Amino acid sequence: MTWIEALVLGLVQGLTEFLPISSSAHLRIVGDLMSSDPGAAFTAITQIGTETAVVLYFRRDIARIVAHWAKSLPVGPWKKQLPSSDPDARMGWFVICGSIPIVVLGLLFQDAIEHALRNLYLTATVLAVFGVILGIADVRGAKTRTLDRLTWKHAWLYGLAQSLALVPGVSRSGGTITAGLLMGYTREAAARYSFLLAIPAVLGSGFYQLIKSGGTAGEVGFWPTLLATIVAFGVGYVVIIAFLKIVSTYSYRPFVYYRIGLAVVVVLLLLAGALTAMPASG
Repeated sequence: MTWIEALVLGLVQGLTEFLPISSSAHLRIVGDLMSSDPGAAFTAITQIGTETAVVLYFRRDIARIVAHWAKSLPVGPWKKQLPSSDPDARMGWFVICGSIPIVVLGLLFQDAIEHALRNLYLTATVLAVFGVILGIADVRGAKTRTLDRLTWKHAWLYGLAQSLALVPGVSRSGGTITAGLLMGYTREAAARYSFLLAIPAVLGSGFYQLIKSGGTAGEVGFWPTLLATIVAFGVGYVVIIAFLKIVSTYSYRPFVYYRIGLAVVVVLLLLAGALTAMPASG
């Protein structure tokens, strides 16, 4: 991978990670158009950059949630300083339980995630299908529930929706936001919880791949991967600010149209031979 390719892919990761359009699908497509599929390891590692942007942006919320969660534990130095019903303590537990599905499924289907599920015909299909589902959820969802009304059942359902993003094209944020809208949450509430829920899973996956690959992301190499991760962090931070403002005012309809349009373009490029359905390693 050249420096320019790393720069472009970092830009793509930063621009698409938080939008409901699937960053993994975009890295797969753009990478293949430039040279070859950068791989699942590269995708996971560059997501450390965008997720670090989330931690920075929500640092006060995260610090408060972690502190209150620790103070509500029945053991430890801050034993029962706060009741388990404390809203921030409950949010800590919700994020933990909501992270379990993607961790379990990610480990069980690791080989398929890194190879078979990266088929671009499958990517195009889920881009369109989940785009339509997002559109339906945005129109039909009650959009009245706020995060202080989050329940254990909904936390699990959010987690299951997030795990669908193991398939490139679904979109982690798109899956969780769609689930939130279908359960009646406001656009902003669904988006905010999507950001918080992603932190353990995305950082865990990224550092796992970083250690597993020795920091090289396979054949990509250390320095191009580092450059892409840094670029993803900077761009991602700006996108967070813009996205939270957009969802408070506008519908998700443009993202629905974009997903369907991208799916059509991918199929046409596959038929024309400009894209390869399966990654070279698969």
